[in-house]
Amino acid sequence: MTNAPDFNLRDALDATRGWDDDSIELDDDLLEEDGDDVGSGYAEETDYDEADPEELTLGAQELAERHALRRVASLRTELEDITEVEYRQLRLEKVVLVGVWTDGSVTDAENSMAELAALAETAGSEVLEAVFQRRQKPDPATYIGRGKVEAIREIVRATGADTVICDGELAPSQLRNLEDRIKVKVVDRTALILDIFAQHAKSKEGQAQVELAQLQYMKQRLRGWGGNLSRQAGGRAAGGDGIGGRGPGETKIETDRRRINTKIAKLRRELKDMRGTREVKRQSRRRNHIPSVAIAGYTNAGKSSLLNRLTDAGVLVEDALFATLDPTTRRTTTADGRVYTMSDTVGFVRHLPHGLVEAFRSTLEEVADSDLLLHVVDGAHPDPEGQIAAVREVLAEIGADKVPEIIVVNKADAADPLVIGRLRAREPHSVVVSAKTGEGIEEALRTIESELPRPQVEFDVLLPYERGDLVNRIHQEAEIGSMEHTGDGTLVVGRANADLAGELAAYAR
Repeated sequence: MTNAPDFNLRDALDATRGWDDDSIELDDDLLEEDGDDVGSGYAEETDYDEADPEELTLGAQELAERHALRRVASLRTELEDITEVEYRQLRLEKVVLVGVWTDGSVTDAENSMAELAALAETAGSEVLEAVFQRRQKPDPATYIGRGKVEAIREIVRATGADTVICDGELAPSQLRNLEDRIKVKVVDRTALILDIFAQHAKSKEGQAQVELAQLQYMKQRLRGWGGNLSRQAGGRAAGGDGIGGRGPGETKIETDRRRINTKIAKLRRELKDMRGTREVKRQSRRRNHIPSVAIAGYTNAGKSSLLNRLTDAGVLVEDALFATLDPTTRRTTTADGRVYTMSDTVGFVRHLPHGLVEAFRSTLEEVADSDLLLHVVDGAHPDPEGQIAAVREVLAEIGADKVPEIIVVNKADAADPLVIGRLRAREPHSVVVSAKTGEGIEEALRTIESELPRPQVEFDVLLPYERGDLVNRIHQEAEIGSMEHTGDGTLVVGRANADLAGELAAYAR
């Protein structure tokens, strides 16, 4: 027995009263430094919490949700003088970027590394260093020269980096050799883009497409320590183990590869069913003769902002690469009342992984099947011509290079007028807009309406007033030249598709 005092719950509660009081006064020296207020330390403060969720658009709600949990740099979470307490250190993943410059100018190499840095930051990492090497072609064993590997290893040691990101798609042997020599995790550009896609995919189809691309990428890069633990062997071949030394007959890596193949087959079946649903919607639009406009372009060129400005779609807008992946389609009308659809698609990037193009083929078919393509270009980017070439390369791969195209030079408020003039001289069929300020939007709408496919059959009819349904269809599907309400009915002259013209033929004058 001990001589501890009697415990009283009421006295214990009274002693802790005020511990959670928010009115505790802090020392002014902690709140102010040299007369300036000390910031909160959070990445970005917004007023989403003060706004009514019902008043926010769908895109604003998704952006608020994405910013609700954000990893923040320069916040120390390591506790000191702790005994018998388990804790973890929360910090951004620190990376070193490595590239190989094989062709083009120094500016091209620097732009490529800057884009890789933006991709790394979007994935949630802190870039410490970026280096690239001039070579005729990447080294087949270590991507960079073997002598440069030691230099990268010293940089990693000096900076305390966790990961090395290479600006290219590395072979499995290259990844393995680099990790063995540098002693930290090594990823390539494809794995980085796949990681961003996995973070931002929201719809069921988008998540399935990303998972399929990830599994196809991982299948050729499996590594395991269990390869020599489960092979069939006996007697002396088993290292002297004899009876009882035989494994089940399949290595761990073979088991993983078989399971990945099974999962890939399942995902392809699911995506095939989803593709059927998308095809039904496209057939419905074709049956109703509704023209479709697709918005495509380089990532972060402002496609979602343009869609919001043109149709009030309210989709998510964020200054980040691949902020939106899931396609969005909105129904809108021309100035004369014709109905058409406008769809936003996934952004493109230089050296877009072939596996992603294959996985997102059903989504990209929206571009190939459209009647008009709005190719959005970032006018404020250092290399807009390179963006145009990269996007057109992917468009040709998916069979969309034959679709009529309008170049939309976005971000006119931030772009250099000389760059805009150069782009307009290079691309005569183009418009200049600013989705942020609204500059040039009216001209863009007029250009879109003039480029939409026109009905082929002319008609001149007198519709009785009880056929208001036909008048409504004329407004939605036809091109009206003139309309006059007379004592006998509605006199309409214009152009329509073959189906509607056949129904109007009974009332021809």
